[in-house]
Amino acid sequence: MKNIKRAVVTGATGVVGYALINELISRNIETLVMTRKNGRIGKIPIHPLVSIKFCSLEELSAFNVAEEKYDAFFHLGWSGTYGEERNDLKKQQLNIRYALDAVELANRLGCKVFVGTGSQAENGRLPYGEKVSSSSPENPESAYGKAKLQAGIESRKLCKSLGIKHCWCRILSVYGPNDASYTMVMSTLLKMLKGEDCCFTPAEQQWDYIFSEDVAKALLAIAESGIDGKIYPIGSGKTMLLKEYISKMAETTGTKSKCKFGAIEYFPNQPMYLCADISDLTKDTGFLPETSFTDGIQKNVQHIKESNLV
Repeated sequence: MKNIKRAVVTGATGVVGYALINELISRNIETLVMTRKNGRIGKIPIHPLVSIKFCSLEELSAFNVAEEKYDAFFHLGWSGTYGEERNDLKKQQLNIRYALDAVELANRLGCKVFVGTGSQAENGRLPYGEKVSSSSPENPESAYGKAKLQAGIESRKLCKSLGIKHCWCRILSVYGPNDASYTMVMSTLLKMLKGEDCCFTPAEQQWDYIFSEDVAKALLAIAESGIDGKIYPIGSGKTMLLKEYISKMAETTGTKSKCKFGAIEYFPNQPMYLCADISDLTKDTGFLPETSFTDGIQKNVQHIKESNLV
C-alpha cells in the first residue's frame, strides 16, 4: 500500500530491525516497536516517532489494542535463530503460532499489509549456480527452515481470510550495524579491529551479502508496492567468493591480523552457492541495492567504534 504513515515492527533489536526502524524514521513513519521487557531495548533507535510496547512473541495474542490504528505490520521476530536452537523442532514450531498471532494482531490494529521475514533456509541447498527465486524448490533441511516455510504458508492463508495483503521475504546473508557478534562478518571485523588472527574454512563459497540498510529499503518497498501473496528473495543479486569478502574487510580495516584460510573444516552440508534472484523484486517495487560491500563495511566499522565495541 502507498502512503504508509504508521507501522508496527517485531524483532526490532536485530540487525534488520535496527535498520528498518531507522529507514521508517527517515521516511517520517510513526513506528510502534513490540519487544520483550528484558530484551535489548538499548538497540532500538530513540526518536519521537518511535514508541515501545513491552510485548514478547508469546504475548502477541493477548496484546491489548488501544484505539490507534496502523497501516503496515513488519514481523521480524523469531525465536531460536542460532546454534543448536535452529534444530530444536519444538521451539521452532512455536514460531509458526507466533507468526499467526502477529497476523491477528495486525488485523486488530487495522493494518492493510503484513510483511513477514523468512529465509533461504526454506529452500535448502539448490544446485550450484541456481539463484534463490520465488519459484525455487522448497526443501528445508533444518527445523528452522521448515518452520519458516510453514509460517509463510499459514500466515498467507490467514491474511487472505482477513483481507490483509501478505508478502513473504526470504532474506539471504545480511550484515550491518547492530549485527550479532557471532556472525561471520561481525566476528571477523571485531577480531581484525583488535589485531587478532582469524581462522576460516577454505572460504571458496560463492556468497551473496547485502547491507542491512538495503534490506530495510527492500522491506518498505515491498510493503508499499509488493504483490499480495508473493514471495520475494532479498539479497544483492550478485556473488563473490567468501575469501574476497574477507580480503575486502581486511583492506578496509587496515588490520595486521593474519587470515588463516583452511584452518576450519566446512560445516556438514555446507551450501557452496547462495545468490538471490531479485528480478521480481525490482520489477514489482523498483528496488535495487545501493550499498557496495566496501561502503557497507566502512559504515559497520564506524558503528563498531562509535559503540565502543573494540
